[in-house]
Order: sequence, then C-alpha cells, then structure tokens
Amino acid sequence: MKQPIIELHDIVKYYGDNCVVDGINLTIYENEFVTLLGPSGCGKTTTLRMIGGFEYPNSGEIIVNGKIINDLPAYARPVNTVFQRYALFPHLNVYDNVAFGLKNIGRKGLIEFYGGIEKLTEETIAERTRVGAKNPNRCNYFDINKTIKRHIDKDVKAALEMVNLSGFEQRGIDKISGGQMQRVAIARAIVLKPKILLLDEPLSALDHKLRVNMQYELKEMQRDLGITFIFVTHDQEEAMTMSDRIIVMKDGKIEQLGTPKDIYNEPNNRYVANFIGESNIFDGTYVKQNVVHFLGTDFDVVGYEFEDGEAVDVVIRPEDWDVVPLEKAKVIGHVNSSVFKGVHFELLVNIEGKEYKVHTYEDIKTDENVGLSVDPYEICLMKVDGSCKKLVPIK
Repeated sequence: MKQPIIELHDIVKYYGDNCVVDGINLTIYENEFVTLLGPSGCGKTTTLRMIGGFEYPNSGEIIVNGKIINDLPAYARPVNTVFQRYALFPHLNVYDNVAFGLKNIGRKGLIEFYGGIEKLTEETIAERTRVGAKNPNRCNYFDINKTIKRHIDKDVKAALEMVNLSGFEQRGIDKISGGQMQRVAIARAIVLKPKILLLDEPLSALDHKLRVNMQYELKEMQRDLGITFIFVTHDQEEAMTMSDRIIVMKDGKIEQLGTPKDIYNEPNNRYVANFIGESNIFDGTYVKQNVVHFLGTDFDVVGYEFEDGEAVDVVIRPEDWDVVPLEKAKVIGHVNSSVFKGVHFELLVNIEGKEYKVHTYEDIKTDENVGLSVDPYEICLMKVDGSCKKLVPIK
C-alpha cells in the first residue's frame, strides 16, 4: 500500500482580503503523478508554492513524510521546483546550470548529501589506491573535495542523460531550443534527488507538437525516477495524458479529485463536466430505476441511484451520441453546422431550439435532419447541486 508523502489539512491562504485557497484538504502518495488543474486564479499555483515553501498558509497544516513543515523554508524542504519560465542562468552553460544546486549547498551539505565523511573517506582511499598514490590511506581536505567533485560530475551527467541531453554539457543556454531549456530545468531539479518535484506550467511556452512530446517524456521520466510529481496546468489535455490523479480546482476549492478516467466519465458537477472535455448538459428527471427523462423522452440509464422524480443534470459527451436512421431515433435534430475534423465530423445540432455538439464518422450535411440515440452506459447523471451522487455496480 502506498504511503502518504504530502498531506494538506484545511489550508487557507489570503492575499489581502482575497481568499485564494479556501480550506483545501488533500493527500498525495509516494510516486504519484498528480495534477492541479483549473483556470487562472483558481488557486492551483498558490497551492503548489505553499508546498514548495515560497508562500505560507494563513491557517492549516502542510505535512511531508509525517512532519509539519509550515514554517520550514524552501531550501530545507525535500522538494524541488521547475518554474514556468525555467529560471536558467544565461551566463552559465548547460553543465553548470544543472550543477548549480549541488555546488551551492556548501561543503558540509555535500558531505551529508553523498553519505557522510566516513563514506567519502573510504571512497577517496579506494581511488588513491587505484591510481597508486603514495600513502593512499592519508587523505586530506583537498582529496575529499576531489571525490565530491567526481560525484557531482557523475550526477550531472546522469541527470542530463535522463533528459536526453548527453553531449550538451558545454552548450550555452542561448544556443539551445525551448524544449531543451525545459529539459535543463528538469535536470537541475532532479540532480538534487528530491522526494517531490513541483512543476509550475513548465510546458506552456512550448509549441503544440513539442508540448505533446514532452508530456510523454515527463510521464516516463517520473516512472523512471520513482518520485512524486505535482504538476500545475490549465490544459486539460496535459492533465489527462500524464496524471495518475487530477485535482480540479475552482475559486480556491477542490471541485473533484480522481483518475482521469473517473473525472471524464463521472464528473461531479457542470463545472467539471465543461472543464474536462466537451459536454452536452441537459435538465432531466430521474423517473425511476434505470430510466431518466430529458429532451422530451425517456432514456434507459445504468449505474446510478437517485430518488424517483428527482431533478438531475444529464451529461452526454459529443462522441457518445449514435447517429441512427430517423425512424429509430430517440431524438431528431437539425444540423446547423458540419465540420470535418480529420478523424470525425463535428456537428452542431439544433434540438428543441438549443445547439448541441455531436461527433460522428458519417458525413452528415448542413441543413439535414439527423436521428440520434445514446447507449444507457454512455449517459452520465449528476446531482443538480453538484453534491456526491450514488453509483451502483452495472450488472
């Protein structure tokens, strides 16, 4: 069973009179890839910065590995951060940018980082013996420093290899691409071997193709490193592609937390349904077990338990509609627009005076009537007030 690595208990953060994080409770586990997802101003970056130690909560507890770290400064936390604009040093080459964190924790910190003075002394003696030094057992301050430098060199090159930048060590920062800069920033973070890596919209400055490639690279990197990634983005595609769990935020609160599949297939409320993917949302009534009424007709539905006669919100994703002959249709609509999207046609269909989106492989022309149906297991129901709904196993 995975152990919790980060716990947020009733975290509140104000900027002046504005509450930007409002009572968040969250547990993140070891080796998870978790994404904080939401629009600008929802509190996701502030939450990340509080975990990293760049901001402090007004109330609540931040716990890492069982210890409260509210007052611990950023440099003392087992956390490293990749910033949105990378924060690389233009006067340093790639190697020195990656090595910067190691070189600046001081000799005492490096001795501790690399296992302690006894371990480094043993390694130094072994190296002096290997090269045939006179009196190999007598090693001084400078000999230990050489051993530390060898460790730094090995770790920097390993971090660059991890991000596919071997051979770029002497390249100037102004001589590499945006995607390579992003990799350098990640290498600089992972070389310090943090238990938690925070990533604040690191892909936002990249072009679409490179951004898509980096999504897969980041996920693979997280698996190889075996550390916890906490990723902040407003891009639902990034969140769906990389995350083990997604935390959807709005106005400083968590609207829903779950796997990408759960959040896409079973949104809790209209906000989540519209923010994750595209949705058609209807006002409906749960007539009785396995029957819901909307668009003027009854539809079979499975997997839910509501009160008979309860008002519900009904969600149907555009790809879940079935285009059927008019005589077999549950609903008939008028096609206002038909656009070829490469893989499918996107239809805007007028039903009872409102436009809804339908994805189909059939070439339905504008101004035609179209028959629509939907399978019972493709219909998602939500409580009107957005509270938790009861799901039942599908037999």
